[in-house]
Amino acid sequence: MDRSRQWRSRFDEPELKSLAQQHSNLHILQIDLREVEQYDQFAQQVETIVRDNGLNVLFNNAGISPKSTRLNFVKSEDLVDTFVTNTVAPIMLTKALVPLLKKAAETNASAPIGPQKACIVNMSSILGSIEANSDGGLYGYRTSKAALNAATKSMSLDLKPNQIMAVAMHPGWVRTDMGGSKAPLSVEQSCKGMVKTVLGLGEQHNGGFLQYDGKALPW
Repeated sequence: MDRSRQWRSRFDEPELKSLAQQHSNLHILQIDLREVEQYDQFAQQVETIVRDNGLNVLFNNAGISPKSTRLNFVKSEDLVDTFVTNTVAPIMLTKALVPLLKKAAETNASAPIGPQKACIVNMSSILGSIEANSDGGLYGYRTSKAALNAATKSMSLDLKPNQIMAVAMHPGWVRTDMGGSKAPLSVEQSCKGMVKTVLGLGEQHNGGFLQYDGKALPW
């Protein structure tokens, strides 16, 4: 199965549709993040939902990891594909949605810096930490996440005058298709921790690299 077909099959998961049926405030919008030309139209779709409230939290979550992990197996096309999804897409989608983040910050001018005002959360990984790299390998994934961390720091500085904050977050080692069955955290544990951490974000966290439970991580 190619990646586009696999992505569509996940988009059509019955669990996702069931959640939307149960919660009227959950809206499912479809986008292929590799198609940058779709971003402006996607932003318009988001605007029709949030309207004058703007967008309080942008969570850039999509990510891939190539199978070629060791230097002698690295393929240039794998590196490029990984960078497009893991680094280029979050930067460009954030750019497209900045007007809605600004609107949320203006609408909630009296709120403290954080998710109650306007916040960008980029899903990173401890594997993007240069200091914590003691095993090597994983060239595409490590470098794309390290680059995302650098982009997050720049966002935190560039958007600070607009009172929009940005953080990079590591979800932990989670039992997903990517994390595998041996991972210690369930999806529920990771998500519960991330929600708690995001809701507790403040100005002091701007530009930070945090674990799902709020622990600061080394760059």
